[in-house]
Parts: sequence; C-alpha cells; structure tokens
Amino acid sequence: MSVAMTDHVGPWTVDQVLALPEDRRTRYELLGESLIMTPAPGLRHQRASFRLHVAIDAAAQTAGADVEVLEAINMITPDGLFVPDIVVADAGSTADDAASIDAEAVQLVVELVSPGNAQMDRTVKPAAYARAGIPHFWRLEFTPAPRLIMMTLSGGRYVEQATALPGTSTKVTEPFPFAIDPAGIARQ
Repeated sequence: MSVAMTDHVGPWTVDQVLALPEDRRTRYELLGESLIMTPAPGLRHQRASFRLHVAIDAAAQTAGADVEVLEAINMITPDGLFVPDIVVADAGSTADDAASIDAEAVQLVVELVSPGNAQMDRTVKPAAYARAGIPHFWRLEFTPAPRLIMMTLSGGRYVEQATALPGTSTKVTEPFPFAIDPAGIARQ
C-alpha cells in the first residue's frame, strides 16, 4: 500500500517512506522523523557512480571478499533511512529481494557529493553512518577535480585513511585492497 505525500500528517516512519511510490526524479530519505527529498542525480554523478561501482566490485572480487556492491539502495540506520550512492554489504544480507538493507550488514558506504546535497553528503550522512557503526566511508568530490577521500571509523568518527588525487594511483587495504586514480571517473 502506498502513501500519498499530500495526505500525510505528522512525523514520518521508515515504513511510510518505503511505501511511497517509486519516483525516478526524486530520492526520499528519512532523517529522524523528517522526510528529506532530493533531486535524482545528474549524468556526471551517475557516470562516476557506475565507474566507481565497477572498480570497487572488481577489487572486492579479486580479494575474494564475500560482499555485494550496490548502487542507490535503501539503508536503515538508527537515525533513519538513507540512500547512499554506493553500498558494499555482506553478501548474505542481500540474499532476499528486500526493499532495504540494515546498516549492520554494511562494510562501506560511498557518497558522491552533489551540488544540491553537499551538506548532507559531507556532514549529516557521515555522522549518521558513523553512529550506525559502518566501518568505512568514502566521499567522491567533483570540484575542483575528482578526488576520493577514503575514511575509516575510529572512536565513533571517520578518520581519513587516504585521499586519491587525479593523476596518481592511491591504494588502501581496507575493507579489501583497492587502488584508484580518480582522474577519469567523471569523464564523458
């Protein structure tokens, strides 16, 4: 049963957000009891997300990691419901065709910073992911040039592990060995 947004009164719940009709032009997320609506990502964002997904998936397969790499799925945290750009989750947690995944099964979340959603991607979401105990958080910044900031959870907050800059190959070992030069990630 779907919920019409115009008929909704009061705070939102995860179940109510998941019951909203699918809308390819808008992403719906829940922060506490507040519905957050953001425009669907543009072409540069989706192009970069796909390429980064492919690179992460290849590294995970090479390492024999028992994970699945997914794009733009509903993830439930203690703070609400988020739709990260890329999620690396324990393979067993994705066996059924559920509408969402619990953050407890997630090893890595990647956000690509969008112009209209920069504060959420840089501050709000990472804080929620840290409170959920997700071990790794990576953020792709597009300006002034693509760079990938790779962070690990330490003491309840994310600490920079490495930053991949264009023109150099940067390597990390967690959550599995991964190397990237972000120079071509957003190219046409």
